[in-house]
Amino acid sequence: MSRETAWPGEVSEGEARGDPSARTVRALWGGSAVLVVGVLGTSVIAVGAGTGGHLAVALVLVLVQVCALRWVLRHPVAVLGTGVVTGVAVWALFPAVTLTGALLAAQVALCVLSAARPRRVSVPALAGMCALAPLAFVVGGPGVVSAFLPAVLLAWTAGQWRRAQRARAAAETRRAVAEERARIAREVHDVVAHTLSVMVIQAGAADDVFTARPEQARQSLRAIESAGRSALDELRLLLRAFRPEAADPDEEERTLRPGLARLDELAEAVRAAGVTVRLDRAGVPDGLPAAVDLAAYRIVQESLTNTLRHAGGADEVRLTVTADGERIRITVADNGRTPSGRSAGAGAGRGLMGMRERVRMLGGSLRAGPAPGGGFVVEAELPTEYAS
Repeated sequence: MSRETAWPGEVSEGEARGDPSARTVRALWGGSAVLVVGVLGTSVIAVGAGTGGHLAVALVLVLVQVCALRWVLRHPVAVLGTGVVTGVAVWALFPAVTLTGALLAAQVALCVLSAARPRRVSVPALAGMCALAPLAFVVGGPGVVSAFLPAVLLAWTAGQWRRAQRARAAAETRRAVAEERARIAREVHDVVAHTLSVMVIQAGAADDVFTARPEQARQSLRAIESAGRSALDELRLLLRAFRPEAADPDEEERTLRPGLARLDELAEAVRAAGVTVRLDRAGVPDGLPAAVDLAAYRIVQESLTNTLRHAGGADEVRLTVTADGERIRITVADNGRTPSGRSAGAGAGRGLMGMRERVRMLGGSLRAGPAPGGGFVVEAELPTEYAS
């Protein structure tokens, strides 16, 4: 995740621990220094021209404020206190500057404090600055107060707005991480469940005919080896996508990537387990969006896996994949007995849940349940123009 340009009070995870980056410190200090010098320094020079020592003292106080802002990210409370003391002193020397202008550095510190620290810290700081209002009223009248209080409240509110913005960004990041973890879990489940189902069935078949028909046993063992290699390739490709140096996939990765172009491999693996697969494809375009291509493949894979694992007595599966330009339609129907735990109404099992989630994220639809004439059928529709 790229790091955003720092805004006053915006801190990264490291900055929240008290160690903001040097670039963030320089950017905030530079902007704050220009603001304080340009507004307060100019006002002090304009108002205090010809006052001699008072002007020199006021300029030193302004310089102290500017220097203190160097540490506003690390120590906003201390910088706020320094800004209040020096600002009140400048205002005492030159009341014409106004209290709002004299406390400009303190308002910057309050904004940063409000954004970077909890409310239990920023609210007392806000109250402390507002407590200067009676003094401003006594010295300057209601006009000074009417300018000072809104400025202080605006500074604190701006910090709270930024804090809320950062909280929303953090929540979005957590949500994205949770979705990515769920996606990886679905991918691993689909690969492992399908492969292990095929391997278990093939291993049982090899054991049954090992003595009487050794050549058939060897075919089953070769099917186990092929399924295992295919699963390893898919898992390797999945893990490769999360390496820091991962870039655009090369030709080998595009070849290994699961998609509708590899339906024949899925069908062959199921046929090797003793189930007839009748595959019919029509109008499926090349160059589908990666998310759609992968989702279609996983739906077929999970449906075939469910047939092997749950469809008692199934010896045939009809697999149909068609497209009409806007939608891809997938139908996987077997002729096995349908246990109650496999009913569509129950929706049980990570497999069906994973299929429904994939389809939902792509804006498609999925129906799964017992077929009227017996067996179990999965029907899915996916858009061909999903923008991944």
